[in-house]
Amino acid sequence: VQLVESGGGLVQAGDSRKLSCVSSGRTFNVMGWFRQVPGKDREFVSAIRWGTGSTYYAKFAEGRFTVSRDNAKNTVYLQMNSLEPEDTALYYCAAGNLGFRIVSMASNYADWGQGTQVTVSS
Repeated sequence: VQLVESGGGLVQAGDSRKLSCVSSGRTFNVMGWFRQVPGKDREFVSAIRWGTGSTYYAKFAEGRFTVSRDNAKNTVYLQMNSLEPEDTALYYCAAGNLGFRIVSMASNYADWGQGTQVTVSS
């Protein structure tokens, strides 16, 4: 699966930003969003099951972030609201056939995008 993220940029605290990830290639059943800052491990943000539309969120994302998909466009979105400086990171989308495996574990995903930087200024 080839994954291409877009939508990152520089925003101010309190602003919103919508990330997109277009997929092509093999099929998969889960697409996830992760983020990473230098010196830290990749952190789970959100995930969505492609078939059922079931969604999952990290604690910090609940109520602020919304993951969605457009099957026709093979695209998954991450709408981020009320952004905080702590949300500054390189955001990656990932795809995999997880079955019942844990969606929040980065090692369960086979394919990754190149990442898109989100910087939130205070």
